[in-house]
Amino acid sequence: MIDFHCHLDLYPDPSNVAERCEREGIYVLSVTTTPSAWHGTRKLERARIRTALGLHPQLAHERRSELALFDALLPETRYVGEVGLDGAPPFRTHWRAQLEVFDHILDSCASAGGRVLSIHSRRAAKAVLDCLEAVPQAGTFILHWFSGSLSDLSRAVSLGCWFSVGPAMLAAEKGRALAAQFPRDRVLTESDGPFARLGDQPAMPWDAAVAERELAALWNMGTAETASLLRDNLRRLVDLADRDLA
Repeated sequence: MIDFHCHLDLYPDPSNVAERCEREGIYVLSVTTTPSAWHGTRKLERARIRTALGLHPQLAHERRSELALFDALLPETRYVGEVGLDGAPPFRTHWRAQLEVFDHILDSCASAGGRVLSIHSRRAAKAVLDCLEAVPQAGTFILHWFSGSLSDLSRAVSLGCWFSVGPAMLAAEKGRALAAQFPRDRVLTESDGPFARLGDQPAMPWDAAVAERELAALWNMGTAETASLLRDNLRRLVDLADRDLA
C-alpha cells in the first residue's frame, strides 16, 4: 500500500501512526508544511517512510523567511512537499508571496539537480503549470489532489506530471472523472491525512487502500492488478529520485 502524501507529524500521536505503517508495510511520503518542521518530522522515518521538505502555499506569507533554511536542508532529501500555490479566496490575498516562495523552491530544486515534488494546486492549476513549465529541470512533479480543468489536465500530462489520488478526492464526481483520465503509469495513492477526512474521521495512511479499490473500479481492473501497477509506479519514481541525486 502507498500513501504518497500524508502529514504524518500532524496526527495527535504520530509515532503510533508511523509504527502501524511500518507493521503493515505501508510506503509513506511524510510531507511537511514548513522547513522548521523538518528535523522533528524526520524522526518519524522508518524503513518505508520518507520525509519531504516543504513550505505550504497557505503559509508562504508567514514563513517565507524560512527559505534560507529550506535551501540549507535541501541536500538532505530527495523529496520536496508540500509546496505549490493556492488560489482559494482566503489565500489569494497573499498570491505574490506564494509565487515568490514557489518560484524560489523550484529554482533551488533545479540548482540541486532535481527533486521529486508533491505539489498543491487548489484553484491554481494553470499558474502552477506555468511555474513548472518555466523550470522543468526542477525535477519530477506529482500533482497532489489535482482539481483543475480537463485542459489543465491535458497540459499537465504533456509536461510529464504525475498524480497522487486519495479517497476524499475519489468521493467527488469531478475527482473521479479526472482520475479516470490520469495516465495509469503516473498515478500513486495518498491519504492527505489528517486534513482529508473519511466521513467524520481524519484519513489515515492505511485508508489509501480505499483509493486503491476506487481506482481499480474506475480503471476496470482487478484490485491485485491495480496494486501491482501502483507498486511498479512507485519503483519507477524512486528510481527517478535516485537518478536526480546521482
